[in-house]
Amino acid sequence: MPIISFKDVTKIYPLPAGDVRALNHVSLEIEAGEFVSLMGPSGSGKTTLLNVMGSLDVPTSGEVYINGARISVMDDDELTHLRRDHIGFIFQHFNLIPLLSVVENVEYPMILKTKKGGRACTKRAAEVLHAVGLEDELFTHKSNELSGGQQQRVAIARALVNDPAILLADEPTGNLDTKTGSGIMDLLVQMNEAGKTIVMVTHDPRMAEYSHRIIRIEDGVLI
Repeated sequence: MPIISFKDVTKIYPLPAGDVRALNHVSLEIEAGEFVSLMGPSGSGKTTLLNVMGSLDVPTSGEVYINGARISVMDDDELTHLRRDHIGFIFQHFNLIPLLSVVENVEYPMILKTKKGGRACTKRAAEVLHAVGLEDELFTHKSNELSGGQQQRVAIARALVNDPAILLADEPTGNLDTKTGSGIMDLLVQMNEAGKTIVMVTHDPRMAEYSHRIIRIEDGVLI
């Protein structure tokens, strides 16, 4: 069974100036362990497709299955648990919490899951921070004290802390220089080789070359 399956999915956003059809009868399957890039011009539907994959948005019509779960029949709590337990999100702008330290940012999703902090959460956060190559002396720093590459490594560690099967990355190298971006892509390849399914939105053909497969979308249609 594919880990992500879209069956004739359409997403329409009603607006005063006229409806916007962000996805138009999209059908696709992504197998467990794949590394897939989504490419297309601005406004093509890439981010909408990623948001529906992450159950951050629901389709207007059609069916989406994530890890075997049909999201159209799930309530808000079930969707929250699906995102928390099975999906890790990596964003272009990092989205770290500025008031928290590095280790606290990474612990946070685990605390939401377990409803408690403590030594076990801190230990797990340190493990994933080491796995993404961050030095111990940075653990107590705030995000504004880190470089862009370091912030993205923290964001990846946060996405990994609950050991999700799926990583969804929206332009993860978009705010980084080429050398730092290549380092982040090498890290994502390592995560994929360790068994994570990765779906990445990118405008950069060089970054897309790291993936197994490129899906192109234009005007909400796969091409």
